[in-house]
Amino acid sequence: MTESNTKPSFLVILITLASSISGFMFGYDTGYISSALVMVGTDLSNKVLTSGEKEFITSATSLGALIGALIGGILANILGRKLVLLGSNLIFVIGTIIQLVSKTVWTMIAGRFVLGLGVGIASLIAPLMLSELAPSKYRGRLIVTNCMFITGGQLVAYLINWGLTNVPHGWRVSVGLCMVPPVIQFVLFCFLPDTPRFYVMNGDYDSAIKIIKKIHNDPSDSFAKATVEDMIASNSVVPGRNSLIQSWNSIKLIHTSAANFRALILACGLQGIQQFTGFNSLMYFSTTIFETIGFENSTAVSIIIAATNFVFTLVALCIIDKVGRRRILLFAIPGMCVSLILCAIAFHFLGVKFTSHADAVVEKTGITGWGILVILGMVAYVACYAIGIGNSAWTGVELFSDVNVRSIGTMFATSVNWCGSLVIASTFLSMLIKITPTGTFSFFAGLCFVSFLFIYFLFPEVAGLELEETTAFLTDGFNVRAASKLSKERKKTSKFVVDSSA
Repeated sequence: MTESNTKPSFLVILITLASSISGFMFGYDTGYISSALVMVGTDLSNKVLTSGEKEFITSATSLGALIGALIGGILANILGRKLVLLGSNLIFVIGTIIQLVSKTVWTMIAGRFVLGLGVGIASLIAPLMLSELAPSKYRGRLIVTNCMFITGGQLVAYLINWGLTNVPHGWRVSVGLCMVPPVIQFVLFCFLPDTPRFYVMNGDYDSAIKIIKKIHNDPSDSFAKATVEDMIASNSVVPGRNSLIQSWNSIKLIHTSAANFRALILACGLQGIQQFTGFNSLMYFSTTIFETIGFENSTAVSIIIAATNFVFTLVALCIIDKVGRRRILLFAIPGMCVSLILCAIAFHFLGVKFTSHADAVVEKTGITGWGILVILGMVAYVACYAIGIGNSAWTGVELFSDVNVRSIGTMFATSVNWCGSLVIASTFLSMLIKITPTGTFSFFAGLCFVSFLFIYFLFPEVAGLELEETTAFLTDGFNVRAASKLSKERKKTSKFVVDSSA
């Protein structure tokens, strides 16, 4: 089916941009809270926030997102990807309003939790929709587009908070702006269709064929029908009279089928690596960290981190389908490890110690060379993260070939992501206090080394492969070499087809 390698149609691009607004919401949330924790002052409960309260406020969203991802994975099969995404927009707006009017720490925590429910659902649906709509040759790039919106949201949040640094109660303005993206996404998706795979799951084959013809550029009738027939065959793997029963059977199948279980290990492993190697500690607490090592405008310095993340995500967008997910990760993760070691060394010589209020006890001698090394180490770490696991983790959805199993697998993988985010958000400041910044960053460096071994021995290359055939490699093992070989052949064949038709 060479027509699956054609460039994305206008509808695919439109749905990609519309669904990626979910990524922007995700990114904006993690970006604004970093500065808000510093800017909030005594606005909540008339006292300065302790490190424990900061962790509660930050981790509340991760807890809500974890629950939202679990709920969203089931509802995606029952109600459809589109309808669930629309619901997440409404939840997001409600959570923002609660935060906006909060006067106490616990009201703020409640608002962050409700917002997290919406973020968790949206973070699952966006990559799921993109993986089901994208032509195989461009699937990685379209999924990374969602990641670009995540990093763009983080950068915008930092820029807005920078501008609001000296504005009284300015953090409420940055919180209120959270309502803009979900309103825009809600309006757009009122006019956009669901994915063809969902229509197949519900027996609406005519609608599936119509969408297939719209998401490919001038496909033949035979191609559209053959594509839907492949989806029907995949859907028939899971028994059940309705979507609810099929969802339950999908949960059982994903644990009892060797291929699906290996795909689950890989997808969850990628998401675990993304979170437990410490990146969100920088997104949530970078302003706090830079403030402690002597930077007067710590929010402005954090913009450097967010800008690096955005720029190198753009680099990943350009190369992920050409170079491949596996090869990028094998270079990027060691880079993360070395960068974290540099940060650990720099913090050791800075002699930074944290108190219970997340304030640093350090001799105020101004910005030193070690402080500069911390920034350089963090910039290098973020660059490696953004070009590698920051994006590749979300492509784990393509490891599931079965239609019903895919949403359930994505549910579990996304839940691991938010579980990791919850752990990091609720323990990072405590780790800085208990085991020092040097110990904390050394610990994350060790996890990067373990992650490299996981990728090297278990993660196969699936760039360029169709969704319906990726699981074949996982039937009797992880088959890293065989998958990488076919991926290379498929990319060469795809290039030949494009060149020949030019």
